[in-house]
Amino acid sequence: MKQLIKDSIKPLYHYMKNKNEREFIRLYDRWSHIGRYKRVDGVEFLSYRFDVPDLLSFIWQFKEHFVYEIYRFKSNTKTPTIYDCGANIGITSLYFKSIYPLAKIYAFEADPQIAKILQKNLSTNGIDDVDIIDAAVWIDDNGIKFAIEGADGGSIYGDGKKIEMRSVRLKEYLESEKHIDLLKIDIEGAEVEVLNDCKDSLSNIDNIFIEYHSWSNKKQNFSSILKILEESGFRYYIEDIKKRKTPFINKDRDKSMDLQLNIFAYRI
Repeated sequence: MKQLIKDSIKPLYHYMKNKNEREFIRLYDRWSHIGRYKRVDGVEFLSYRFDVPDLLSFIWQFKEHFVYEIYRFKSNTKTPTIYDCGANIGITSLYFKSIYPLAKIYAFEADPQIAKILQKNLSTNGIDDVDIIDAAVWIDDNGIKFAIEGADGGSIYGDGKKIEMRSVRLKEYLESEKHIDLLKIDIEGAEVEVLNDCKDSLSNIDNIFIEYHSWSNKKQNFSSILKILEESGFRYYIEDIKKRKTPFINKDRDKSMDLQLNIFAYRI
C-alpha cells in the first residue's frame, strides 16, 4: 500500500519540483484547443519567444526537449559541435544552446518557409551564431522533390504536391569535421538513404539521434540502420514513439506511417 501511494504521488511531486513540467502544462492548457496548423506569433515559454506555425506539434516538442530532455548529452568541451538535421522552427537548437551556450551548431531545414521561422526564432532569442542551411540533407547536391506539410512533417515521401528543393550531401559535411559531439537526424523518412550514404563517415561522431519513419506503403528497412550503427561501433537504445496497443490487431495500415522510433546511438 505504501508503495502504491508513493507511485501515485510521483507525478504530482515531479510537477511541483520541475518548472519545465509546469510550463508544459501551462502551454497545453493555454494553446491545445487551437488545433493543428494554426500559426501564432510571439508564443512565450520559459524565458523565450517563438513564432509557431503549428501549436500542437510545438507543445509536444517542448515536452520532449525541456521536460524529457531526450537530447541531453555529456561533452568534454564547452564548445561541442552539433549537427541538427531537420531543425524545424528551432526548438532543438534552442535547447542545445540552453545547455551548451558556446556550442557550434549547424541547423539544416528543407522547408524554406519553416527555415525563415527558424532564423527569426533564434535571432529573437539572441542566438545569432547557429549556421542555418536552408536545404534538405540528402545523398547529393542535385536538389530533391519535397512535400511541404506546413509544420514538422514535410518529407520527400509525403503526400500532396511536391516542389523542388535545394539539397546538400550530408556526407561531405561530416567528413569536413574533425569531431562531432552529436548528430541529430529527424528528416521524415529520408534517414535510411542518408545514413547509408554516410556509413563510412561516422567514425568521428560520439552520439547519433535518429528518428526512424516507417511509411505504410513502403518496405520497412529498419534493420539497415542498426547494421550501419553496429558496424560503426555504436551501441543503441530504441524508443517506440507511437506505443501502439494490440499491434496484431491495430496495424495502423490506414495511416501514412505505421511505426516511428527514436534511436539513440552512442559510444561506450
